[in-house]
Amino acid sequence: MDEGEKTIKIGDREFQTVGHTYVMGILNVTPDSFSDGGNWNELDRALYHVEEMIRSGADVIDIGGESTRPGNTTVISDQEEIQRVLPVIEAVKARFDLPVSLDTYKWSVAKAGIEAGIDLVNDIWGLKHDDKIAGVIAENGLPCCLMHNRENAIYRNFMQDVTEDLRGTLALAERAGIGKDRIILDPGVGFAKSYEQNLEAIGHLEELKLLGCPLLLGCSRKSVIGMTLDLPVDQRLEGTLAITVMAVMKGCMFVRVHDVKENVRAIRMAEAILGC
Repeated sequence: MDEGEKTIKIGDREFQTVGHTYVMGILNVTPDSFSDGGNWNELDRALYHVEEMIRSGADVIDIGGESTRPGNTTVISDQEEIQRVLPVIEAVKARFDLPVSLDTYKWSVAKAGIEAGIDLVNDIWGLKHDDKIAGVIAENGLPCCLMHNRENAIYRNFMQDVTEDLRGTLALAERAGIGKDRIILDPGVGFAKSYEQNLEAIGHLEELKLLGCPLLLGCSRKSVIGMTLDLPVDQRLEGTLAITVMAVMKGCMFVRVHDVKENVRAIRMAEAILGC
């Protein structure tokens, strides 16, 4: 198969792994997420926001029930996380014809989400936090997004170390029986990285493509933008759009964003220019 013809099936839809950047819309059903905590943790409001994101061009909806913002020390129980996300997953799957991703690193939450109909597992620990989650993903044949993360931010050679960490994630996936053709990798901007390292990760994405998996880039409203532009979280749209254009230029398969409409437009413009 030619590289340009490769696809990953997420739900009932085939997604090209190269040639187009898709949009994953963020739905945090949490009271304390860094950007939109408390905005969508009532079911009616969550569903309204999903409808709005779909209308704006989202390709996948990513539902999260626990804040993973840097510095967060509040770890909720598996059961509380399940109670937050399950009604939303079930309602979204019942009302909308769009793939749903679940943002979790806990095997029991992933299992409950799969039973409720999710189409992709988005693990911010790259299978390294919970030794059972890889098996759950493999047993159910789901695709997954596996992010770079680590307990410390001590690196000898930053990009080489990130690449090796992700090789470790891919090895865990292989041992569990997750096919490489079902894996998307995420460089983990904002996780276990300094300001300078976050910029370097964005600027050198092509090095991670050598691992042979498509990439997702999630930088929406993050602190790397706030620190660069000296702006609060609610004024980081332009910085997010600049990074989204960079993601298109570097061949990322997905961007994970809060502001779907604006990012879809930026992608369309960038792809039109690149296609000329």
